[in-house]
Amino acid sequence: MIAFFFLISKQSIAQEVKDTTALADVTVIAQRIAQPSVNIPYAVQKLDSVALAEKAVRTTAEALQGSSAVFVQKTNHGGGSPIIRGLTGNQTLILVDGIRLNNSTFRYGPNQYLATIDPYAIDHIEVLRGTGAVQYGSDALGGVIQVFSKTANFTKSKPNFSGRVVGKHMSGAMENTVRGEADYSGKKIAITTGISYRDFGDLIGGDTTGRQSPSGYKEWAFNAKLDFLIREQVKLTFAHQNLAQQNVPLYHKIKLENFAVNEFDKQQRQLQYAKLSIQCKRPIFQKLEITGAHQQTNEGRESSKNGSALLQKEHDVVNTLSVAVQLVSVIKTWWSATSGVELYKDRVNSSRLQINTQSMASVAKRGLYPDGATTANYSVYSLHHFRYKKWVMDAGVRLNTFDVRLKDTSLGEVQLQPSALVGNIALLYAIGNNKNGYINYSTGFRAPNIDDLGSLGVVDFRYEIPTANLKPEQSANLEIGYKMNNSKWVGNVALYQLRLSQLISRVKLEGMQINSYQVYRKENIENAVIKGAEADIEWKPLNVLSVRANITYTHGENKSKAEPLRRIPPLFGSMATSFRGKNWYATVEGLLAGKQSRLAQGDKDDNRITATGTPAWEVLNMYMGASLQKHTIRLGVQNIFDRDYRTHGSGINGVGRSVWISASFAF
Repeated sequence: MIAFFFLISKQSIAQEVKDTTALADVTVIAQRIAQPSVNIPYAVQKLDSVALAEKAVRTTAEALQGSSAVFVQKTNHGGGSPIIRGLTGNQTLILVDGIRLNNSTFRYGPNQYLATIDPYAIDHIEVLRGTGAVQYGSDALGGVIQVFSKTANFTKSKPNFSGRVVGKHMSGAMENTVRGEADYSGKKIAITTGISYRDFGDLIGGDTTGRQSPSGYKEWAFNAKLDFLIREQVKLTFAHQNLAQQNVPLYHKIKLENFAVNEFDKQQRQLQYAKLSIQCKRPIFQKLEITGAHQQTNEGRESSKNGSALLQKEHDVVNTLSVAVQLVSVIKTWWSATSGVELYKDRVNSSRLQINTQSMASVAKRGLYPDGATTANYSVYSLHHFRYKKWVMDAGVRLNTFDVRLKDTSLGEVQLQPSALVGNIALLYAIGNNKNGYINYSTGFRAPNIDDLGSLGVVDFRYEIPTANLKPEQSANLEIGYKMNNSKWVGNVALYQLRLSQLISRVKLEGMQINSYQVYRKENIENAVIKGAEADIEWKPLNVLSVRANITYTHGENKSKAEPLRRIPPLFGSMATSFRGKNWYATVEGLLAGKQSRLAQGDKDDNRITATGTPAWEVLNMYMGASLQKHTIRLGVQNIFDRDYRTHGSGINGVGRSVWISASFAF
């Protein structure tokens, strides 16, 4: 494995290639203001649209596979849950254009919500690891994933219309994609739109797995964004995003749990927002942003056991209204600040219908969540950035309060009003030219949500019942690291320790079973420590050649149970070589993961993981492409040696040997 790791190389999707003579540093907004990543005292990476296009990524979740320190679990082919520093699901925060995707029904453990963002509509992705609660609020225990959608540019000359058509086909009928885009650029108005239709066939695994049926599904998406320049320093943005998946099977449920039908239908996310951005002349009011948004997640589930006439139809809709105000100030030449207020309000509607498919009689029952439950999320924050000679210091604080209300037949009326005060402080020292060492300490939290308090029914391989009283989960992260950037080398090394307390965990109620499922209830009962090391390096010895590698080690310990923490990924990494000319590129990519046999009892109870853990695996891929004027042809060969493998904790095996071809035509 070690030999393989150092012989195979990869163009990491975190690379941004803008300069053919140097490895230019990328600019990120990890601290809510744009600055070079080498000057940020946190582990952060950026995946740009060029890299996403070159790999023709199937989903936004899969776009993160192979990037530094992010491990991607797949419960089903239509999902994908990133694990950052050993945490996933509702312990990792996802933002879309700065707006929270996480809502009050986000589940503990892996979920599928990142796959509801169309990768063709993305400009870039940023991943902030180990911190983010002060900057962005609840749920950022493991880190923050920020997705930024495409934007058309204004022009100073005559208006310009442009468009693009993209098609992709994958062998074995595993994918057929058609995408159309149209842009308008004017002096005062800029518009970008796009529509995608995608037909994903059953996933074909490696040499011994073959076709995994049923796992395929269909998907369509639409996005539009209008930027209006009211005056030189005032911009108004309107945006709409909509993605819907139909009939997404949970393969492992059908394979392992005697289901004839078990699928998401439908899985949909809609987002509408308006943002007013004002550049001010006064330093104390340098930039003001006001954002109002409405987001809706719509999740349907259908299930029926083999030999049963009963069909369960569940339907959950979460509507979220939000308002955010952010102010950027320059107090002194060496002192800047970003402060703001955020308000989010969720309303959950949940229902379940039990249908007898023989008599067609139906009975309405309580949904997975209490119908009409609400959550209000209020926060105020202030982040400060100081520079003095070779020193940089970041410090900030956030106060977050919540109001969770639900009415349940078993719990009665429940109202929780948890709150949290979190802070961070970080120091960076310039050791040399673009060579920086840093240390940071930050605290974080995750407020209990409606899924924690009110879920009733089968979740994964267990039956959950509601609980009436929970406290926020807490985290404390200590990290030290080193960053460098010059014309030949870019690198980042980080060591960290993440302490978790008051973790909300499922507790088995011994002797209780419902419909042959063991019964669980959630309680604040666990404390844990996660330690790890991350390294990412890129070398560009020639203008046309770059080599990049990353490796991540994570060790999680549940102190309360004296056992490994659940879902900790194995040692994993990637390495690659990329050749790049003016109008062409070719990349050889190697991905690997070690064996994971350190299992918690919850891992052992999980039917997606074997009794001995998850075997090690190594996969080799190739990507290449060429452009002629505005037209581009791309080709990918995945899993060249047809290895049979599964990422730890997944419910379906990875793709076997396969070929895809993509063509884009611009006009």
